[in-house]
Amino acid sequence: MRVLLVPDSFGPLTASQAADAMASGWRAQAPSDTLTACPQSDGGAGFVDVVLAARGGDLVPVTVSGPLAEPVPATVLVCPATEGPDGDPVTAYIEAAQSCGAHLLAADQRDPWRASSRGLGELLLAAVDTGARRVVVGVGDTASHDAGAGLLAALDVDGDRLGAGGGALSAVEAADLVGLAAARERLREVELVVATATDIPLLGFHGASAVEAAGRGASPEQAQALEASLGHFAQLAERSLVAGRPLAGTSIAARPGAGAGGGVAFALMLLGAQQLDGVEASARATRLAARLRECDLVLTGEEVFGWESTRAGVVKHVAALALEVGVPSIVLATHVEVGRRETSTLGLSGAYAVVEGPAGATPPSSDPAGALAARTRRVARTWSH
Repeated sequence: MRVLLVPDSFGPLTASQAADAMASGWRAQAPSDTLTACPQSDGGAGFVDVVLAARGGDLVPVTVSGPLAEPVPATVLVCPATEGPDGDPVTAYIEAAQSCGAHLLAADQRDPWRASSRGLGELLLAAVDTGARRVVVGVGDTASHDAGAGLLAALDVDGDRLGAGGGALSAVEAADLVGLAAARERLREVELVVATATDIPLLGFHGASAVEAAGRGASPEQAQALEASLGHFAQLAERSLVAGRPLAGTSIAARPGAGAGGGVAFALMLLGAQQLDGVEASARATRLAARLRECDLVLTGEEVFGWESTRAGVVKHVAALALEVGVPSIVLATHVEVGRRETSTLGLSGAYAVVEGPAGATPPSSDPAGALAARTRRVARTWSH
């Protein structure tokens, strides 16, 4: 039996670690089965690792500014060009979480008012300097909430306020953005792709400040102030690209995904980036569709399989692709919070919890990899033949 292991991250386990744990458990029960790991990401933390595991390539180490200006290590993954009519040019993959990720700060250090995305701009420049013709930026799990102003500051767009965090954007003036058009021109020969973990716009009731600012440590009052600051900055930034006239068509700030990463995606779109769902970008980079046609069963998974999973995310995408090629798929999760109706609606043939009960009801295992492997072994008793 050929089993494809396609998990997202599992809490403390990266997607690759989760795939390894699943493989260990399945192999213990069904050693004759052929197992292939193809971990996935939504564009957040671990995006580069997922692509590296599937495609290989060269990792270029760099040091960039962290969310509060402290130096942090990061990497650029450079993948060689591929042949064929659908071949890719030399492509660099980077992720926002490495430079301005929430995990880089202790809980009491998180401050969306001051956290900056400058380090991602430095990482983008490092990716361009590799000679890559395409740069894919995974955006998710960030501590910054500055509409990507810090990223633009790293590209020599004028104005000290741009790198000082979202709270400083209310004081930005048109003169602070005179270098934006030049920064966009500088990247004209590079195909930019922003792979977003969410499709929220930058502004409004469903925008970055309304939906995500609290999770970055903002009070309700700060979230409202950040909404105003980001709105002021976005208006000036969009007008600056066309000599004081509004851009034709839909505002960039209103585009799906512009609010991803505290608005980092908005800045990348200003620079000409094409937006792509992070899960779809991961699936393309790892050649997931082709791998699905070569297996007999798909085993996917994530930390919590709940209502959000029915609307977006790795599990939903994997289940849909598996359904298209007629391969059964099942999901493992630390917690399962939806029933059989929702599971079958996604096209999944089963859902299995590592820990029984709702999330938070049972203390997590001190050995999450071991717990996942043990549950996978029990699942293999039912599915392997």
